[in-house]
Amino acid sequence: MKLYIAVTPRGLRCNISSALPLAVLTAEDARFCQHFGVDWQGLQSAIEDAEDGEIRGASGISQQVAKNLFLWPGRSYVRKALEVPLAYWIDFALGKRRTFEIYLNIAEWGPNGEFGAEAGARRAFGRSARELTLQQAALLAATLPNPIRRSAARPRPILLRLAALYETRALRWPQVDQCVRRRSG
Repeated sequence: MKLYIAVTPRGLRCNISSALPLAVLTAEDARFCQHFGVDWQGLQSAIEDAEDGEIRGASGISQQVAKNLFLWPGRSYVRKALEVPLAYWIDFALGKRRTFEIYLNIAEWGPNGEFGAEAGARRAFGRSARELTLQQAALLAATLPNPIRRSAARPRPILLRLAALYETRALRWPQVDQCVRRRSG
């Protein structure tokens, strides 16, 4: 099995701990292996939650890659409408493994513009992404929806509970990234 690659702030390549992809998939898009770029079930669930007053993100990993590479930040129906076909194209053209690797390297992981898993791991824990434990990986994954307000280095109790949930899910469901590993040849 090949390891995921992180790009350091200086442009060097290094491996990522297997715990981080597992924690991120568990936290951000547990159905990543079952959909082709857009998780319509997850989107429907987010709409139902919004009707009940709970606002949360509904973009899967492929949609977030589309937004981060080609579109703009913020919430907009126009952006979301453009995101959907781009996410399908990304999933088809790049495949699961490459899409996920890009996501790990372009996601924002810290409050001061730390982009990519390596920069996020170094900022939060002072160590390389290849050295992260499952607990540290789960803490980083828990910051992803809002790394400006959430800190893996100084987690508040709610972030610790969320990270513990992701850690438990990852331990119970280690095959969550099976589709990504399978396509790594």
